[in-house]
Amino acid sequence: MKLISNPPNPFESSHRELLEPAPHVTTQVFEETTGAILSRNDSPDIPFRWSVNPYRGCFHACAYCYARPTHQYWGFGAGTDFESKLIVKSNAAAALRTAFMKPSWKGEMVVFSGNTDCYQPLEATHALTRACLTVCAEFRNPVAIVTKASLIQRDLDLLQTLKTQASVQVYFSVPFAHDDVARKVEPQTPSITRRLEAMAALSAAGIPTAVLVGPVIPGLNEQDIPRILHLAKQAGATHAAYTLLRLNDNVQPVFLERMAEAFPDRIKKIVNHLQEVRDGRLEEKRFFERHRGRGPMWQTIEHLFDLAFRKEGFRRPSRDDTVPNTFVRPSAQCTLFP
Repeated sequence: MKLISNPPNPFESSHRELLEPAPHVTTQVFEETTGAILSRNDSPDIPFRWSVNPYRGCFHACAYCYARPTHQYWGFGAGTDFESKLIVKSNAAAALRTAFMKPSWKGEMVVFSGNTDCYQPLEATHALTRACLTVCAEFRNPVAIVTKASLIQRDLDLLQTLKTQASVQVYFSVPFAHDDVARKVEPQTPSITRRLEAMAALSAAGIPTAVLVGPVIPGLNEQDIPRILHLAKQAGATHAAYTLLRLNDNVQPVFLERMAEAFPDRIKKIVNHLQEVRDGRLEEKRFFERHRGRGPMWQTIEHLFDLAFRKEGFRRPSRDDTVPNTFVRPSAQCTLFP
């Protein structure tokens, strides 16, 4: 891994999304040549097995991001390092092509952004996500994408190809209903308004979209759930899901420090409510328990979501939603000589 000398500014582009003042730390971009781009997930409570992450670290700087501790494996910190020392996997598309060409790969859904947002501002310059999606389209491999970024609209052509020849689903992460609150928790993300506009644009073009209310932060955003689902439905989303805040390892001190600064009048309420739905704890690592809570307060949140879900007419997954295996390995090009 090496630091890129004088790298292109990822925010000087036609897809610029940073509308707020520049971050207070200097952004450094490192380049890495990865050996394997497909990450295998063996967690029994995650509904997918394979993911692709073209970038390490994430400029979006979401205070709650569960991926923060992974940055420590590279000698960086889980706080400001996570959002300012960013790593691009320069050979991501080539590595994905190599993986797809292996006889062992039979074709399964690949999720983009299983760890950090594949459409963070670096993508406007490096286009690694677009290159990887191009490979998926060539091999007709099914894709799911989770993002907060409206930059995804740039790749509408590829998404339409994937929808026609394979399968694609785009999940927009929208944890808040109002931009002013979101900006304090997700300081460098596109606004909620921009995300919903992108969702509407993709939906209008025939791309299946969904909204992910993640994370639910008791004491801060649970009351936003009905409005989020209403706005998402208006924007064309056909499915909605939610997950509870996880404050494992070094996510916890980062989150608590930033929330105390952003919401000094609410921080005690947030902590108390989270402990109430976590059996007195702030963290939970057990499978099937980490994404949901317990007790009367969590039951109220579940009821609130279910009520809004039904009211807006969202449908629940059925057997017909099984992702088809459309994977086709392109044959070698014919040559003029034997």
